[in-house]
Amino acid sequence: MNTHFDLISIGGGSGGLAVAEQAVRYGKRVAVVEAAKLGGTCVNNGCVPKKVMWYAAHLAHAVDDANAFGIAAQRRRTDWGKLVAGREAYIARINDYWDDHVDHNGITRIDGLARFIDAKSIEVNGQAYSAEHIVIATGGRPIVPPVPGAELGMTSDGFFELQDLPEKVAVIGGGYIGVELAGVLRGLGSEVSLVALEARALELFDPMVGDVLMTEMHKQGINLEMSFQVAGLAKTDSGIALDSRTGVRLDGFDAVIWAVGRAPNTRGLNAEAAGIELRSNGIIPTDAYQNTNVPGIYAIGDITGRSPLTPVAIKAGRKLADRLFGGQPAARVDYDNIPSVVFAHPPVATIGLTEPQARERHGKVTVYQTRFTPMRHALSDHGAGTAMKLICVGDDERVAGIHLIGDNVDEMLQGFAVAVKMGATKADLDSTVAIHPISAEELVTLKTPDPQPDPHQAIDSGLDWKQAG
Repeated sequence: MNTHFDLISIGGGSGGLAVAEQAVRYGKRVAVVEAAKLGGTCVNNGCVPKKVMWYAAHLAHAVDDANAFGIAAQRRRTDWGKLVAGREAYIARINDYWDDHVDHNGITRIDGLARFIDAKSIEVNGQAYSAEHIVIATGGRPIVPPVPGAELGMTSDGFFELQDLPEKVAVIGGGYIGVELAGVLRGLGSEVSLVALEARALELFDPMVGDVLMTEMHKQGINLEMSFQVAGLAKTDSGIALDSRTGVRLDGFDAVIWAVGRAPNTRGLNAEAAGIELRSNGIIPTDAYQNTNVPGIYAIGDITGRSPLTPVAIKAGRKLADRLFGGQPAARVDYDNIPSVVFAHPPVATIGLTEPQARERHGKVTVYQTRFTPMRHALSDHGAGTAMKLICVGDDERVAGIHLIGDNVDEMLQGFAVAVKMGATKADLDSTVAIHPISAEELVTLKTPDPQPDPHQAIDSGLDWKQAG
């Protein structure tokens, strides 16, 4: 077996496979080192299985609403076994695809964990391999806080190993993973408590998004335990209990899920042998071109601490190969204005600056926003509302941020993200003829900037600012 390559990717996830594929297209000898299944977190324990579960909960909500539209339907207990079997079969097909794809394209797969020997070589299972270019793309792992009884909880990885739907579950964490898992579990029939250290869900997002999402989660029957600092977990006669640092106890849970973030999966790399800078939190810093501090060694994806999203890692991998082998010395990822979606119920879609960020960075900020009931829920008594915020800066009102929550916002943002990347202004949106009646038309028909009715007041009172359609 050949042990010297033009490029070795440590990690067979989205970023590692992307750089390997692109390098092979340039005729280079490439190897991918992976200790688990190809596809990484996204395929096996992240976006793909999560979205399957999200669709299941979404369909469950649709059944709840069907009778209001004259469609006879009745929700029964979720067939968890059937759902999980279908999900795993779907993932297995993706795994098979990647296995065949790597083999067909002549990429050498090396199974195992890689450790650096020096700046040009690694060791896997006792065998040394070398390359002119080594890419670190090892992704992240779930964080479990070092508190007493922490082992009584599972991580998001453990969620995908559940063989039965828990009756009563606590999800610890108010970030995107926490709210996604809470929404799925509640939609499929669990009694759910979201327990978070922060006062608002999705605290790093625009405040409107978190406020509206919490209102919708409350309407769905999710118990929100905010500003709750978990001091430990304990086994009791009633199940699993969560204790706070202020002495509050939440008890009787069948399952507890840690969803408090992810850490870079870099600790076992023996990075010091190659002289690679590694921060105390495990992040490997890079410049704008994915270069680490060591020539010929690069880092992409979650381990860089920038935009931990699958499409970002893919683009970074491809751009890096273009730069190294494709005669494109300026090829790199533009990390500004990256769109993202949280698959909560309802989903959240966002791009650009939040309102607080915009007011901190720009002298003139104009905000347009609206909240309404979409036609999808026109006949339903418990359907989710939609809220939108458009943040514009400068005299020309360049669109610097779009923040959406509601049905189908995950699909509608992609096109508007193109406009934001191109520097669209409010006038550009206004000049676009609306499609009616759809929720997306609101973004091209917003007329009155703030001040408007206080959105918090409208949300808390259960009143909509208007009825769309």
